[in-house]
Amino acid sequence: MWASPSSTALSVPSIPAAGWRRRRHCRAELSPPPHGPLPKKVVVFGAGWAGFASAHHLIKQGFDVTLLEAGIGPAEEIGVRGFWYPYRNIFSVVDELGVEPFTKWTKAAFYSPEGIEVELPIFQDLPRLPAPLGALIYPQFPRLPLVDRLTPIPLMAAVIDFDNTDMAWRKYDAMTSRELFKQFGCSRRLYQEVFGPVVQVGLFAPGEQCSAAATLGMLYYYVLSHQQNFDVVWCRGTVEEKILSPWLKSLELKGLKFHGNRKPTDFIINEESGCISGVACGQEIHKADAFILAVGVSALQSIITSSPLLQTRQEFMNVLKLDTIDVVSVKLWLDRKVKIPNAANVCYGFDDSAGWTFFDLSSIYDDYDNEAATVLETEIYNASQLLPLKDEQIVANVMPYLRKCIPEFQEAVIVQQMVVRCPMSATHFSPGSYRYMMRGSTSFPNLFMAGDWIVNRHGSWSKEKAYVTGLEAANRVVDFLGEGNFAKIIAVEEDEPHIEALRNFNRRANEIRSQLPLARPARNGVLIRVFFKTRFLPYKIREDYTNLFGPALKYKQCPSSLLVDSLCGRIGRNKVSEWCYHDINGATRKGLHSYKWNYEDKTKPWSKLQLK
Repeated sequence: MWASPSSTALSVPSIPAAGWRRRRHCRAELSPPPHGPLPKKVVVFGAGWAGFASAHHLIKQGFDVTLLEAGIGPAEEIGVRGFWYPYRNIFSVVDELGVEPFTKWTKAAFYSPEGIEVELPIFQDLPRLPAPLGALIYPQFPRLPLVDRLTPIPLMAAVIDFDNTDMAWRKYDAMTSRELFKQFGCSRRLYQEVFGPVVQVGLFAPGEQCSAAATLGMLYYYVLSHQQNFDVVWCRGTVEEKILSPWLKSLELKGLKFHGNRKPTDFIINEESGCISGVACGQEIHKADAFILAVGVSALQSIITSSPLLQTRQEFMNVLKLDTIDVVSVKLWLDRKVKIPNAANVCYGFDDSAGWTFFDLSSIYDDYDNEAATVLETEIYNASQLLPLKDEQIVANVMPYLRKCIPEFQEAVIVQQMVVRCPMSATHFSPGSYRYMMRGSTSFPNLFMAGDWIVNRHGSWSKEKAYVTGLEAANRVVDFLGEGNFAKIIAVEEDEPHIEALRNFNRRANEIRSQLPLARPARNGVLIRVFFKTRFLPYKIREDYTNLFGPALKYKQCPSSLLVDSLCGRIGRNKVSEWCYHDINGATRKGLHSYKWNYEDKTKPWSKLQLK
């Protein structure tokens, strides 16, 4: 897993009226009919994967969409670099755009100061084994003994238990990644040579600084769920050049208005409706019917510090408690051709606090095919110590590491260099950070969030998650405005049958355990049930939208909006048709599972409450 230092994909199937909507939209701009309604306006901030996903779908639904970006043009968010096998939604939209930006599936390797430690094959070319056996058996470990390679088997208990629900995230989020591997018996050597480096380049920080919940989510998505998920292709140039710029041009032809160098400084609220009516970018005001913030953590923090309105909402103030990570990219041109065995490489053991990777751009980028020199790019994550250094000093720090990995670099001379500093550019999934992450809906009914750090239940990661949350935000706009069709989102591949069976068994065991005497102290509280508009949900939700509030939170003294936001903030209060409560005496927190029901179950005295 590798980060990209430049800014989540089933495309929406064509419908007969889609082209008509686009033509109508263009005519409305040139000469609006005297009595016909104008298309509703949507403003999207952030021209990365999340922002483009939202704009792409909303334009197809006939909305008047404006895309704003703080930079001069589209920019890919910092995240895991490369395009991995499970990026089904992104591959779908790239096919729809008609571009062919990717290499073939490639191999990768892990290096330490002693040399190559792990060689990763192209997993889909090998016989498929039940998860996670393929990930453990097929990689080549020249130095790692078999006994160490078998020690992660107990870790599958945590993988089974972590089912991406809110309860699972809260359970594991307080633990560090390092504690997780230690608690489940991974050997020190396996952690240092395999899992530690994967965490450093997948979550951009050492294991002792990363959430165990984020680690489990990332590992399961890329490595453990399905054998072929760790296969990767690369963009044959920058993502901006090969994908985002052509995408932007195609959207502009359909009516999208793009403005660079625009940074939101405050929002204007309609006091009667509680909705956002406009956004200020300096002296410029953009008015719209709905807004989407598809930006990273540091960008949102900057917006919050300048916006008195956002500072009145706790969900936004919580974002100021999140941390970010510095990334430095170094591109080097060498005076000779050097044979690099693998296009992508993870390196570790050189600096305990920083993870880094290097890429053979000569074999990846079309532009360097005929170069007489070798062109490579190195990325350093958690690189705060490098930011104040001069370019020459950063290069001097990097070259000794590269020469230990590839001895042929010893004789090569650097003829050109380019250093890019990306301060506060990657999300830090630190222990305890989950409770401060935002959901897709906000306390403003027409303001929605998207990005790879936004909480959702799709199960994807990095740019695929960013793209998916962009489509989810577009769906929320469609639902709020009551126009258009929902985007169809490709779900992650289902768990393999044995994993699904083990997870079902684990859930039942947890339910039984919670009912045992003295399993947990008894509590009194209120069980809340929420009814959703079923047409909104784009994919299967695997948890019950119920919760147990203790005596300290009195439902009669608490605004219903707060209770609903606590229960379903990631989906949004405007998706709730009704909610009700049920008094519980002597129940355990996990005991709420005993109150599972279906729509035909009328045995319990539920009381309806009107939303306020």
